[in-house]
Amino acid sequence: MARLFRQTSLLLALSLTLAVSALAAASADETARLGKDLTPFGAEKAGNKEGTIPAWDGGIATPPAGYQKGMHHPDPYAADKPLFTIAAADADKYADKLTDGYRAMLKLYPSFKMKVYPTRRSAAAPQRLYDATRNAAAKAQLTTGGNGVTGVSAGIPFPLPKNGSEAIWNHILRWRGNAFERNFVVAPLTRGGDYTPVEFKEIGDFRYNKEGMTEEKLDNIIAMFKQEIFAPARLAGRILLVHETLDQNKENRSAWLYNPGQRRVRRAPNVAFDNPKEGGDGLTTSDTVDMYNGSPERYDWNLVGKKELYVPYNSYALHSGKLKYKEILTPLHLNPDHLRYELHRVWVVEAKLKPGMRHIYQRRVFYIDEDSWQILAMDQYDSRDQLWRVSEAHCINYYEVPVFWSTVETHYDLQSGRYIAINLTNESTPYNFDVKFEATEFTPDALRREGRR
Repeated sequence: MARLFRQTSLLLALSLTLAVSALAAASADETARLGKDLTPFGAEKAGNKEGTIPAWDGGIATPPAGYQKGMHHPDPYAADKPLFTIAAADADKYADKLTDGYRAMLKLYPSFKMKVYPTRRSAAAPQRLYDATRNAAAKAQLTTGGNGVTGVSAGIPFPLPKNGSEAIWNHILRWRGNAFERNFVVAPLTRGGDYTPVEFKEIGDFRYNKEGMTEEKLDNIIAMFKQEIFAPARLAGRILLVHETLDQNKENRSAWLYNPGQRRVRRAPNVAFDNPKEGGDGLTTSDTVDMYNGSPERYDWNLVGKKELYVPYNSYALHSGKLKYKEILTPLHLNPDHLRYELHRVWVVEAKLKPGMRHIYQRRVFYIDEDSWQILAMDQYDSRDQLWRVSEAHCINYYEVPVFWSTVETHYDLQSGRYIAINLTNESTPYNFDVKFEATEFTPDALRREGRR
């Protein structure tokens, strides 16, 4: 009986693999739509029929007047006024435009509100990424089980996604610049609003999407990150190094950790899936950094469809260097006076834990921006299928690149009343994308050289 069960399971897995493989590269007719009725990244170029979502006109492709590199980015929409504010009493009125997570937060926290502004489709990328996406659309294929991508080395691989695996890989492989460095704060808050800031320095090198890159040159490594903790004292000196892979069937991500107490560099295979995030006080997992990262192998991914929802967008006010952390970080949730929400079309992707797989989230629902493939919001459910955590990415167009990416991520634990804010830069310097790194910066030997007690 056990042998028959294994054979049946193998046949089922094979059929699912073949089904995923059959939904491969886009046809010539589909690819021809990119840059015409669809944007170069596959979004609907036209606005909606109500006129509440405008047409995409290229986003912000150049910095506004007065911007200088190194500044906190001036808000190009500072003159906008809120169209309306959604509070707990209004939740039912706007229910069809709210995620389950936002409806829950409005019900649970009377102090939470959503100030809705005019929709500005600001997302943009360099022309070479648009060209690379057209090329990728005709060649990209999922590997076995949807656990990787082949045939590409740049561009959005599946601008016309046919399943949830393709959509989540679009997020993982989206344009985030060539490289970056940043100093930021992570704040895990108690229910009462107290926190000890965790100070990080991080550098990253995105090999996928670099000009002139080939799949052979990638050697299966799409990105490399290195981050060091400087405070508090109990965590200071810890350095994490990660190599992210394109085909997780060939090799899962590699990670190493320098521990100053031991003065040793060790492999860190647990920096993945639901292992707690470094410095996160147990409020979020490794695979929710950047909203989702790493192998998708533990979930079945369903592309639910596209929907118009109120989501965080153009969060320049939250990004401002004029704000202090104490003005942003309030009990239960971020200070809503500094948040901006807009109506956008998002792809809805539902991930359900596969039978026999382990993760603290039994189900997750992702809301992915059609213009950039950035996950903007996420609902996470526990083993009882009860809503547990709600996450959001407050994004801006870093128009000097240009690239659309988060400035702050928040992960709300509705069961404990706690939350964590990640990547705060208001009291430091914003991301610097004008950097280049040698590959030797991202090796275990580099960790040994940099490590100190």
